[in-house]
Amino acid sequence: MSMATERRNKRKRSQFRWRKQDTELTLLALPTTIWYLLFCFLPMFGIIIAFKNFRISGGFLSNVFNSPWVGFKNFEFLFTSNDAWIIIRNTIGYNIIFIVLGIVLPVLFAIMIGLLHNRKASKIYQTMMFLPYFLSWVVVSAVGWAFLSFDKGILNQMLASAGSDPVNWYMEPAYWPYFLILLNIWKGLGYGMVIYLATITSLDSTYYEAAVIDGASIWQQTRYITLPMLKLVIVMLFILAVGRIFYTDFGLFYQVTRDSNSLFNVSTTIDVMVYKQLKSATLGMAASAAFVQSVLGCATILAANWIVRKMDPDSAMM
Repeated sequence: MSMATERRNKRKRSQFRWRKQDTELTLLALPTTIWYLLFCFLPMFGIIIAFKNFRISGGFLSNVFNSPWVGFKNFEFLFTSNDAWIIIRNTIGYNIIFIVLGIVLPVLFAIMIGLLHNRKASKIYQTMMFLPYFLSWVVVSAVGWAFLSFDKGILNQMLASAGSDPVNWYMEPAYWPYFLILLNIWKGLGYGMVIYLATITSLDSTYYEAAVIDGASIWQQTRYITLPMLKLVIVMLFILAVGRIFYTDFGLFYQVTRDSNSLFNVSTTIDVMVYKQLKSATLGMAASAAFVQSVLGCATILAANWIVRKMDPDSAMM
């Protein structure tokens, strides 16, 4: 055996040798691994409910195994019901608007706050914008009811003082697309802004110092330094957002609208429909809708990443 071969074998043995550092890293990752196994991988067993006529008659496992197979019958209602187009339109339409505004507005506000010289004012603005993210949709729904209630709502009182007739807001679907978009942006703007602001504050200040020496204006610094540096983060968050284009915030579309039947055409999404199917005990149909969401979400995130890789390989996630 040559010396080169022996050295190669020793190198291979050293590569597979378990070290103290490996033990520490394993223990560090163990809680997260257990969490994923219990709450992400183990529940995947329930996917088979989407292909069964699930009947509640005993324990969960006995229900799953004893329920008859129905193939793709549970999936038919999602695409053949009279409300299928409304549900899919609302889910995709709202999410497209949320994705666009959820990128443009946080980037804009992050740049504006990053340009502030008064750090105390910057912290105050960040806190004020980030605070709504921690509010539950139940709380937002209660605040919305205080404003939009027909009898005692603040908006109707203002209309009455101006000599106009009160409006039953929860019976008027024409206004609610704007309300839902406004509330979604208001609640999530601070979270997205903080992500971009953290990236901006970590940028090397020498780029801006050199730009100032060359006579670059604030707009030119933003266009040629800040935005290109933010591109990687913007693309990454865009891909992740596209992967959830078939999901919606249940609290926004169900709690805030107070499940008003008059708002069905503008507030019912796939998640709301799944919840209502669960209430009517058709678990197989609800599971099939969730399964379709997962498959389409995976497909869209892979497609978005593929398109980004074709356009700019350095910005792709994988």
